[in-house]
Amino acid sequence: MNNHNLDKIELELAILYRRITNRKHEVLDRSAYILIHQIMAHGKAGVKTLADEFHLDISTVSRQVSSLEEKGYVLRTPDPSDGRAYFLEVTELGQQKFQEARTARQERIGNLLKDWSNEEAEQFGALLQKLNRTFN
Repeated sequence: MNNHNLDKIELELAILYRRITNRKHEVLDRSAYILIHQIMAHGKAGVKTLADEFHLDISTVSRQVSSLEEKGYVLRTPDPSDGRAYFLEVTELGQQKFQEARTARQERIGNLLKDWSNEEAEQFGALLQKLNRTFN
């Protein structure tokens, strides 16, 4: 990769990050959205499993989960094989908030990309997926 391409990518990522993090009045914040999605997609999970999946410290995920629990979005259920551990499952309210957030996000993205061809959108999705997998 040449320096021109790297400069362009770095700048565009910085602008994109600023625009994404500038969003106010979200139904769910980014971490809540991702955690709830992960639990819904893969079933009950513990904090350690979630921390490992996202390469985060257990204490960070634990704080985020506590916030979700306080809001009634997730429920802790004891792990029958280990009395100290617990599993997380998404509540009905959590599922509802997730769907509201997903709908709002997809509408925003759809509006942003409305003039893109299907091929461009598919290529963009594939490149984003490749970038995200590079972090793992």
